[in-house]
Parts: sequence; C-alpha cells; structure tokens
Amino acid sequence: MSGDDLKVLVKKHPIGVGCGLLSLALVAGIYFRGGEIPEAEADLAQRSADAERFATNIKNSAQLKEQLEALVAANKEIDARIIRAGQLGINNQYFFKLESETGTKLVDFRQAPLQPVKGAKTVFTPVPFNVSVQGTLPQLFEFLHRLESGAHYCRVIGATCGIAPANRGGPMTLALNLELIGLP
Repeated sequence: MSGDDLKVLVKKHPIGVGCGLLSLALVAGIYFRGGEIPEAEADLAQRSADAERFATNIKNSAQLKEQLEALVAANKEIDARIIRAGQLGINNQYFFKLESETGTKLVDFRQAPLQPVKGAKTVFTPVPFNVSVQGTLPQLFEFLHRLESGAHYCRVIGATCGIAPANRGGPMTLALNLELIGLP
C-alpha cells in the first residue's frame, strides 16, 4: 500500500479511520497509565483515612477545654486526699483526730515500712498501717466508717474485733491492718 492509496482510503472512510486512530490512542493510554491505578487507589485510601481521622479529632476536640478543666479539678481532689509516706507526724495526726472525733482510744498505732509494688509501675503507693483502738461497738463502727470515708483513700486489709474474756463488760478492741494511698 502506497501513500496515494492511503490518502484515498482516508478520503473514502474518514470516520472509520478516525475511530481506528482514536481507539489506538485510547488503548495506548490505558496500557501506559494502567500501572498508576493501584498507586492512585492507595493514595486515595490514605488521604480518606487521614480526612476521617481529622474529622474525628475536630469532633472530639469540641469539649476539650471543659474536659481538661475537669481533669485538673479531679487531680487536685486526688492530690488533697493523698498522704506522703515520709510525713509521719501528719499521718499520726490523722489517726489522733479520728480518735478524738469518735471517742475511741488508740491502743497501738504503727506505720509499717513500705512494700515495693509488684507488677505495673504506679504513681501511687499503698502506705501500710497497723492500728488498734478501744471503745464501744458504735464508737468502733464510727471510727471504721470515718476511716473509710475520710479525708484519705483507705483500704482495710484485715480487721479483728474482740473483747477481753476477763472483762466482759469492758471496751471492745478493734485491730486493723490497713493501707492509705499515698506517695513515697
């Protein structure tokens, strides 16, 4: 086929030749650009995930200031209720104050040595105490109630309540093994 024959063919069938050339151009474009489709889809997925994360962050940050203020207030309340293990005088005053408020008598009172916390690292440390008080049953219950709902976080590990067999009409004795949550 010569150049003149080709010109005649194009003049006879201009639409068919145009469609054929367009089809060849489209096939070539798809072939050469086909490798970019997975990359473009991955980029689209990444950008969509980023946009969704940003939208969630914007939605959750609407009350961020109020939540921060609530956390600061809660931390202040917790800090006010924490004891310091090294402040023996202040810790003793707490129990003496309970003694005077409830009308009981402290028979024995000791702050036990700190035990290392096993497992996870924590900010707070349980400070162990051994306390023995004497009084009537309502006084002992009041002492225990004020201890558990008092100014410091308290956990009673063990308790023994009894009365001396020789003195049945005398005061009862409550021996407590407890922990106050504090800082070393």
